[in-house]
Amino acid sequence: MEVAMLNRALISIVDDDQPFRESMRKLVTLLGYTVEAFPSAADFLASRLLPETACLVADVHMPGMTGVELHRHLVDTGYAIPTILITAYPDEVVRDRALKDGVVCYLCLP
Repeated sequence: MEVAMLNRALISIVDDDQPFRESMRKLVTLLGYTVEAFPSAADFLASRLLPETACLVADVHMPGMTGVELHRHLVDTGYAIPTILITAYPDEVVRDRALKDGVVCYLCLP
């Protein structure tokens, strides 16, 4: 029996939608990554895991601080974490601005 190797890189997921956040956490865990999930940008920013995060997956539309604002805040404070933004409400202007600001990927959910 072959045992899959775990990827120790921490993937942080930030999404205010609890069922989606949990689904994403399970999916990324099944892919072999270490995953932490947060219900808001504020919770992620307050986490001791922020410096350990190798990749961030964040919802574009969240109350308080959006995924785009979270990415900008991280860059402005010296955390150049590769960021993937996800949204159920795609907007070309937001997508273009986010990609120009250094977001790795902007994914539209079906």
